[in-house]
Amino acid sequence: MKLYLVPTPIGNLADMTYRAVEILKEVDLILAEDTRTSGKLLQHYEIKTPMLSYHMHNEHKIVDHVVGRIKNGEKMALITDAGSPGISDPGFLITRKMLENNLDVEALPGATAFVPALVVSGLPCDKFVFEGFLPVKKGRQKRLEFLKEERRTIVFYESPHKLLKTLADFKTHYGGNSRVSISREITKMFEEHYRGTVDDAISHFELKKPKGEFVMALMID
Repeated sequence: MKLYLVPTPIGNLADMTYRAVEILKEVDLILAEDTRTSGKLLQHYEIKTPMLSYHMHNEHKIVDHVVGRIKNGEKMALITDAGSPGISDPGFLITRKMLENNLDVEALPGATAFVPALVVSGLPCDKFVFEGFLPVKKGRQKRLEFLKEERRTIVFYESPHKLLKTLADFKTHYGGNSRVSISREITKMFEEHYRGTVDDAISHFELKKPKGEFVMALMID
């Protein structure tokens, strides 16, 4: 009668913890954001526990069923494609449902993309704001304007095809001299970090096509 939130590597398979592997082997069922992606991880660590697809498109439909099974005595683990469940990934809804039913939820520590990106950014990280992905359309400009008075380091996630658009929005709202650190492919072979002003970053990524998933740390000037 328990749910484990289990972080998985964000790129380097060696970042899986011993405890995470043990938990995934001992639970009755693994809820996986993408069973194909997670299947490779489970195969690598010889984990034979069955999986059930659990993602943003079906979680509202099946969460009550899943919680009901746990209430009846099963132990389950939730994993996402990469990183810690609940951080810009499924995890919040099922955690809330578990707690509403007075059931145990345990979160394991482990890989997440924004922490290493923040601590190597060179920007203040004693206090920071995590924004994750900005709204794509509705509410985007309002959110950017809301953050205008923020003086802590702000951390964003961004996809490669929206990176330049987001940098242009930063320039519009916060000025081209604001400092930014942009990290990609963290823990992977081609890990890179670009640090400079927003104007410099725009020039850089106009010449070098963005590839991979990005974490952006911003300090408004």
